[in-house]
Amino acid sequence: MRYAASFAAAVVALATVSTAQAQDWPTQPVKTVVSFTAGGTTDIIAREIGNELSKIWKESVVVENKPGAAGNIGTGAVVNAKPDGYTLLMNSIGPIAVNPYIYSKSTFNTMTDLRAVTLVADVPNVLVVAPSLNIKTVQELTKQIEEKPGSFNCASTGVGTAAHLSCAMMAKTRNLTVTHIPYKGADALNDVLSGRVQFMFATLPSVMGNIKAGKLVALAVSTDKRSPALKDVPTMQEAGYKDFAMGSWFGYFAPAKTPDDIIQKINKDINTVLQNPTVKAKLSNEGAEPVGGTSEAFTKFVKAENEKWKAFTTEMNISAK
Repeated sequence: MRYAASFAAAVVALATVSTAQAQDWPTQPVKTVVSFTAGGTTDIIAREIGNELSKIWKESVVVENKPGAAGNIGTGAVVNAKPDGYTLLMNSIGPIAVNPYIYSKSTFNTMTDLRAVTLVADVPNVLVVAPSLNIKTVQELTKQIEEKPGSFNCASTGVGTAAHLSCAMMAKTRNLTVTHIPYKGADALNDVLSGRVQFMFATLPSVMGNIKAGKLVALAVSTDKRSPALKDVPTMQEAGYKDFAMGSWFGYFAPAKTPDDIIQKINKDINTVLQNPTVKAKLSNEGAEPVGGTSEAFTKFVKAENEKWKAFTTEMNISAK
């Protein structure tokens, strides 16, 4: 009886300490690792939310870009970080739900080595070309690809990214011969802007400024519904690509052993930021639709995404060395 009572007291004491830790957290700057280069959608969203979190936490939220290996380098850095809440990961569909099935030599498992914290935003990919190509519609682009098979290149920010999967889905849907050109980061967009590469599916926030400035022509969005930020731009389905639906999502993750109470606090505060009218307006204007929700719901979502893209990459025989 005395042993049972002592054990129960110890459990209560540990729970009290854990709760106190969450209440005190953070007491130092928090680092958010972004697995891609500065200026991309992941980076834009991380900095926007980080600015607001720093106000809530009264501590700096520092964004650190760690690009490479289609997001695996930055993701791995967080997997191996101390699980105390002071190192977070802002990441997207590619590194979390696609890379595990195309990088056979990966040293970590995103489903077991990370904790899903909060789903932040859904973002459509937008099919863009340079004005110099004089292509105004998806139908015109498709016709030219069909007439000159193998002559058109599709850029992406890396193997397994949403941009790459969109290229693959487009080619599969209409049996087109397209060469995929993967880049490390912003160079993909630069080569599309210059016309050196004919087209790409870019995340909307990363190209919205260029579209508005007339430096890029938006032909279609990849999602099954039009984007409120580009109301006049059709979906790929409307442009004749039946069942085409491919978007990007972005969310926060933490090392797997991060205490639950700290995870819940981070989740709560991110949801508070996402309800901020100014933040919602900024993200929406850039083409990112705020989401939010519980850590548990995001965990289930990530699992479903892994199952979906495992099947797709297997069917399309997509792999990376």
